[in-house]
Formats: sequence, C-alpha cells, structure tokens
Amino acid sequence: MKLTSLYDSHVKLNAKIVPFAGYQMPVTYKKITEEYKAVRENCGMFDVSHMGQILIEGEDSFNFIQFMTVNDVSKINNFEAQYSAMCNLDAGIIDDLIVFKFSNSKFIIIVNASNTDTILEWLETYKNNFKVNINFMNKSHSLIALQGPKSRDILNSISKNSINISFYNFIETQLLDKSVIITRTGYTGELGFEISAEHKTIQKLWKYFIDIGVFPCGLAVRDILRMEMKYCLYGNDISTSTNPLEAGLSWIVNFDKGDFIGKDQLLKFKQNKNKRRLIGFEMNEKAIPRKNYNVYINDNMRYIKVGEVTSGTHSPTLSKGIGLAYVDFPYQKIGSTIYVEIRENFLSAKIVKTPFIKNTSLHK
Repeated sequence: MKLTSLYDSHVKLNAKIVPFAGYQMPVTYKKITEEYKAVRENCGMFDVSHMGQILIEGEDSFNFIQFMTVNDVSKINNFEAQYSAMCNLDAGIIDDLIVFKFSNSKFIIIVNASNTDTILEWLETYKNNFKVNINFMNKSHSLIALQGPKSRDILNSISKNSINISFYNFIETQLLDKSVIITRTGYTGELGFEISAEHKTIQKLWKYFIDIGVFPCGLAVRDILRMEMKYCLYGNDISTSTNPLEAGLSWIVNFDKGDFIGKDQLLKFKQNKNKRRLIGFEMNEKAIPRKNYNVYINDNMRYIKVGEVTSGTHSPTLSKGIGLAYVDFPYQKIGSTIYVEIRENFLSAKIVKTPFIKNTSLHK
C-alpha cells in the first residue's frame, strides 16, 4: 500500500486511515460535521497527493491532448485549465480529468488515483504517433487542496504575489519562498485552490497551514461536499460502462474539433435520445440512498424498476438524503417522483435540478 508524503502528519493528527485507490488515506480527522463546516464557512485542507499528476511535453503535446481527450484544448489559453475526460474506443469513460495548459508544448493532467496506471498505459499506447514525452510527477511532487471562503485570504497572507486568479486558471509562484503551482480548482463547490510542489515544500506548507488553524479534512467529508455539487465520482457515477453524454457531461464533449478517441461511438449515442441519464434526486422521506439501490416508478400501484443509484449521502445543508442515479427514458424529468428501494421499502424521492446547493463561494 502506498503512502503520500504527508502520511506521518495524518497519523500525528490522529486521522482515521483507510485504504483508498492503493493508498493509505485519511478518511476523517475529527467530526465530519466540523470538517464540513470548515469548508463551507471557513477553510479546510485536503491531502490529494494520491491523484495522478502527469506531465506531457513535446512539440506534438497539443495535438496529442486533442486526440486523447473529449474536450477542445484550443478553447483555453496558456495558464488555464479545462475539465475533460478520456474515453476508450467504445466511448466508455476511462477517467475524468483536468488539463492544465502551460503552452502548446507543455501540459499537466491530473487524473484519479484509481486510474493513474490505466491512464499512463493508455497514453503510452498512442504516444508513438506523436512527438511527446510523458513523465509521472508523483515521484517528486505532492498535491494539497485549500478549500473554503477564506482560502484566498490565507494564501495571500504568505504569497509574495497577489493571488487573484479566476476559476480554472493557475499560476506559478512562491509560497514560503518555495516554488509552487497554484490552481483555482477543487472538488467541494467552494472557493478553493490546489497546490502542487515538491514533497518537502508541500510538507512545509501543510504544517504551516495546520499551525495557523486550517482544518484538516478527509475523504468522507470530501464525498459529501462533491455530492452536493453533483460532481461525478469515478467508479460510482462514471466508469468504462458509461459515456460522457449519459453522465450529463455533454458540455465537455466537442464534436467539432476533429478526431478523438471515442468520437464515432459518441455520435451514434447522441442520435438516440431514448437513453438513460444521470439525474439528481432528493429524498422525500427520512432516509439515505446508497450505491446500487434500485430506483422505481409507481405505475398504478405497481413498482417498475427504471434505474439504479450510483451515489448517495446525507446533505448537512439540506438536512435530507440526496443521491445520483441513472434513470431510463422517459422518467428523467425534473420534478418527477421516483422511489428508492431501501431495506425492502419503496421510499419516495423527487428528481431535482442540480447542483443540490447553490450560492456557495465557488465563483467569488
């Protein structure tokens, strides 16, 4: 089992450690409610060093990324980021990821920990057709996330340069006199930043932030926070068995940019409107939906299965159970009533517009 460079710090903070994506990772430090409140109202910090950081350089880097991902990197400028995905030949999602563009000849992509080896192998499969070099940065670099309304103020207190970057932009700068990459990204729905740097620099930053009272947060609260924003989790809401269109990610697929892996199958899927879709729902009754729970409609007192829950949790802000589910056509309309089978009971829920919570600090 792998350890991040911050593992010893997690142990000293009495974090509950669990295996996750091949790493020993902190799931909680204190009460989940305290970690949740820190991120939504103040500032919390996550160790996300398990995420794969992959550097792609070379004269064909732009064309390589264009071919390998579904989004159009010509739409972003230098020092901007883009949410995207890689698909297989059948249009199944190999991973969702973020592309960071330094120039047409230099990119970093951040991928999910559980898919890092798969992505590296997938890139190697096609790299021979392009003049690119691929380097796995995790051997030398770690990654932390500062998330919450106060995160910008905290960073500016130790930065030589004012950090006022826009959403999905990034800069190269210094914190505590050490070189870092700071990106305006995150997985919580709040104003937030992710910091990539060499292991020793991240260890120094982590200690500094802890010492000034930034709240350490684990995987458990991260899942609640991302659920409230309807951010997909790989392995639950998206996988090689799903494609971006049915997952509600059509906005990251650009059919006009030229050829890319999975394009032909995605075009075929696009022509068929009568397909399942990933929807968000709120429980009408006191219950928490969980992955693999079946979803039904009530047709004249007869329950008919129309889908399956992929993620579920209790929303502290809404004080109710919320979930994501793939639901068959034509039962996907917002406002419709569905039923989730929980311990042999059919409990009602309502399909709602997502994200589940609005008015966060995300774009402030």
